[in-house]
Order: sequence, then C-alpha cells, then structure tokens
Amino acid sequence: MIVKTHNSLKKQLKSILLENKTIGFVPTMGALHKGHLSLMQQAVNENDVLVVSIFVNPTQFNNQDDLEKYPRTIEKDYALIKKEFNDAAILVYTPSVQDVYGENVHSKSYQYDGLEKVMEGANRPGHFDGVGTILEFLFKVVSPDKAYFGEKDFQQLQIVKKLVQKLKLNVKVIGCPIKREANGLAMSSRNERLSSHARHESQVIFQTLQRANDYLKNNSISSTINMVNNIFENLENFELEYFTINRERDLKPAIRKSKNTALRAFIVVHVEGVRLIDNLALDL
Repeated sequence: MIVKTHNSLKKQLKSILLENKTIGFVPTMGALHKGHLSLMQQAVNENDVLVVSIFVNPTQFNNQDDLEKYPRTIEKDYALIKKEFNDAAILVYTPSVQDVYGENVHSKSYQYDGLEKVMEGANRPGHFDGVGTILEFLFKVVSPDKAYFGEKDFQQLQIVKKLVQKLKLNVKVIGCPIKREANGLAMSSRNERLSSHARHESQVIFQTLQRANDYLKNNSISSTINMVNNIFENLENFELEYFTINRERDLKPAIRKSKNTALRAFIVVHVEGVRLIDNLALDL
C-alpha cells in the first residue's frame, strides 16, 4: 500500500502498534536497486511489518544540480517492491516536500561528536544536518523497532547510530553489507546516470580499494594513499575527490596501522559528472 502523508501513515501504523507487531524500516530516496531490495528482505525476515520511505530529501543536497538530476522513479519503484514482496505486509510512504517540511524547507542543526566533520561532512557542508532532520522526522512518524542502512554509506550509518543515541530513540540501527554489481561497482541509484561504458569502467573504483587493502599490508598508510592518488592521476575520465583511511570507531583519519584498530578505506570518484562513493573494511 502507498501512503502519501505522514498523518495517513500514522493511522495505518496505529493498529499495528496496538497489536505489538514489530516494524522494520528502510528509508530510501528511490531509484531502487538490488541493494535496497536486500535491506527490505532482511527487514521482512526480521519484522512483522515493513515500512519503506521514498523521498528525495532536498536539505541533504549541497549541490542543486545534483538534487535536480537525482533519479525519481516512484511508480517503477513501487512496482518492483510489489513484485519482490507480494505477500509481505509493506507500507510505502511517498511524501511530498510540503508533507515533510511544510513551508519551512530547512534542516535542523545536529552535533554528532565529530563524526560529521570528516569526509562527506567536510566535502558536503550541511549534508548530515539534512540527513538528521529527515531521519528524526521519519523515525518519529514510523516508530520502527529496527531500521536498516547499507554500509556503502558507512559514515552515514555511524551518524545514524549517533543520532538515535543522542535523541534517545528506541530503534535498533542495522548495518547491512554493500551489494555490488557483477564488476564490483557498489550498487547505487546514481549508477543509472552512467553510460554503459562508464558503468563498466567504474569497476576500477572497487579494484583500487582491493589493491589498497593488499598494498597496506606491507606499506604505510601515507604510502598507500599516495599510491591510490597516483592511480587516478593516470586515469582519464575519472576525477578522484578523496581517498582516505580512517578508524571505524570514530571516523578519524588513521595515522598508523594497529592490529587492535579496525580501519576502513573510503573513496569518492566523479565519472561523467556522477559522484560515486565506496568503502572497504581493511584486512590488516
């Protein structure tokens, strides 16, 4: 069932909550792919009811052109959900900007104990304030028991966990493994904007992460970062925005390797004007 307003969604969920049924929640911006479907499948397996939101949130875009070009395919998305989960109890919430924000389309300000000051937060001013604003709204409307997020947006996953902690919300945030295309490219709605040639060639992003993982075993972090920078300096049609190796627990840049500290490599690359992100847990 599709519902278009938060009041309608609350009405639908009221009886579910009264019956003490568990609610799983998958927030999306649409243009659904197998990565989204894997989150939904886990949510269906672990809960009585699934709520999926499809909403391109304007306050988390610091680039107006990126917002305008972001794919919007709600009818196709709903048909895909219906096909994949025909017998499951699913509510699909597709609000308008006005339903979420009213006449005040602005984000609130959040503090994530420094998690927001690196990588995406540093390169996309205001992004995580927008993320926090929409998720606080959705969590309070849906009241889920569990919410599911892909590890492709690992920094966002850590920030969502911090948001839930700060707001004292009774929701368990579940991180789910990255789903990849056959060539290793991380599945993303933005992949739809790539030409078939660029989509194929973009396998170099994941290949570089794997190469960095192997290289780091016998080299320093700074040397590994230089190696990756050199790879992209010699690649036409690929613009490296950043590559960094950070500690998983607090996302701060790592200075040196340690067997007791989980590290993760993060990368952002522009291809045909499309911004692609990926990451990989490093095996030291």
